[in-house]
Amino acid sequence: MFEHKSVLFEESINALNIKPNGIYIDATGGGGGHSNGILSKLSDGLLITLDRDPDAVAVLNERLKGNVKIIQSNYSDIDIVLKDLNIDSVDGVLMDLGVSSYQIDTAERGFSFHNDAPLDMRMEKSGISAYDIVNTFSDERLANIIYTYGEEKFSRKIAANIVKKREEKPIETTLELVEIIRNSVPFAVKRDKNPAKKTFQALRIAVNSEFEHLEKGIEKAFESLKYDGILAVITFHSLEDKIVKHKFLEYCVGCTCPKNFPICVCNRIPKAVLVNRKPILPSSAELEQNSRAHSAKLRVLQKIKAFAVNE
Repeated sequence: MFEHKSVLFEESINALNIKPNGIYIDATGGGGGHSNGILSKLSDGLLITLDRDPDAVAVLNERLKGNVKIIQSNYSDIDIVLKDLNIDSVDGVLMDLGVSSYQIDTAERGFSFHNDAPLDMRMEKSGISAYDIVNTFSDERLANIIYTYGEEKFSRKIAANIVKKREEKPIETTLELVEIIRNSVPFAVKRDKNPAKKTFQALRIAVNSEFEHLEKGIEKAFESLKYDGILAVITFHSLEDKIVKHKFLEYCVGCTCPKNFPICVCNRIPKAVLVNRKPILPSSAELEQNSRAHSAKLRVLQKIKAFAVNE
């Protein structure tokens, strides 16, 4: 059973403004840290905890006690989950994005570039794997994935060397891939940091369609909220934070007509307000205790009742 340090724990639980009789969703249950925090605030309320990883669901079933429903599901299917539970709306949703500590630390899952393991990276333990992408995608497609999802400026060289190497034999393990990456970047890059980090991030995002699920997940989560309900999202790198920031702003934007228009003709109505204009960052104390909190950001949105502009 794995240990789990929930990043921005107090900040995210406080952001949800939990009502003892409310209904809340922890959309990324992981090790259950945030879920237990929500449960501690409930009396006769309900927590719905989701995770797409069957290993996490097994642990959550052991760790979470109380009025909680634990379901293996992707957060992009929140609407389906609620329909199955005959629940129309909820008071709050928390999404803690990215790969979990357990997934990184369990070498055989293939998420880490520090340990030798089969190239996998599948959060749901099914579907296309990193092995499939590395060994079947064209060099152009590989380069695009590595550049777009990893922001890796040496993506073309890395992709070309992957294709060249797999012509000799399939690339089967994480450390085989690490070695190819190391041989594809300048010495200065190898000296200053582990050069595999960006490529591994890119492959993980591609394997799990993380960005596609994220956009849909935010939409489904927002649609599920009651008026005054809270959507809180924790991100860990700039690409996913950019998606969250833009999606949040879409809900908060009102009339976009030129200022000299006498009345609104665009009919855009704000559906939400930002609880914090800037993201909430980990405290210095948390950063000292948990190195994985360094890039974390918490953004919080509150749904409001929309009124017609010209009412």
